[in-house]
Amino acid sequence: MTDIDTPRTRLPIALAVFLIVAGAIGWFAAFELTVSKIEVLENPSTDLACDFSVLVQCGANLASWQGAVFGFPNPLLGMGGFVAPIAVGVGLLAGARFARWFWIAFNVGIAGALTFVIWLISQSIYSLGTLCPWCMVVWSVTIPLFWVVTTRNLAEGVYGKRVVAFGAGLRTWVIPITMVCYALIVLLAQLELNALARL
Repeated sequence: MTDIDTPRTRLPIALAVFLIVAGAIGWFAAFELTVSKIEVLENPSTDLACDFSVLVQCGANLASWQGAVFGFPNPLLGMGGFVAPIAVGVGLLAGARFARWFWIAFNVGIAGALTFVIWLISQSIYSLGTLCPWCMVVWSVTIPLFWVVTTRNLAEGVYGKRVVAFGAGLRTWVIPITMVCYALIVLLAQLELNALARL
C-alpha cells in the first residue's frame, strides 16, 4: 500500500473500472446461477428462467456432477471469486499500490479460474450438449480478466524486466485476443452442437 507521504502516481482508472465491472457482472451471473440451483433443490420440476430450450439452458448444467465438482454448487465459487477483482479495482481507485507478490497471486487465481472455465466449456459442449446462459456470462468475463491482468503484469515488470516490452505489446492486443477466444468457443459449439441453427 502507498505511504501517505509518497507522491501520488497516476491512478490506473481504466484497469480499476474494468476489474470492478467485470467482477460485478461475473458475480451477478454466479448469483443468478446460485438462485436457480436453490429453486431446483426446492422444486426439482420447476421451470427455470434461464431454460430457453434443450440447447440453451442452465438446468442440465446445475443438475450434473460437473455443476458441483468440489461437492457444492460451482456458482458459489464464482460468488466468492468475483469479489477479488472488485476489491482490487476499488483498491486501485482509492490509490492503493499492491506488492509484486500480490499481483502474482491475483494472476494465479485468475489463471486458475480460466482453467476451470475452459474445462467447464468443454464439459458443456462435449458432454452435456448445452449452452448455459449465465455460465456463458461467467466465461465471457473470465477470459478478458485473465488477459488484462496477465498483460498488465507483464508490461509492469511483475515477471521481470525482460518481458516488459513483450507485455506492453501484447497488452494492445487484449481485445482482439479476447474476440478470438470468443470466436473459438462459438466455432466449437457450432461444430459439435450445430448451435446457430438450434438457437
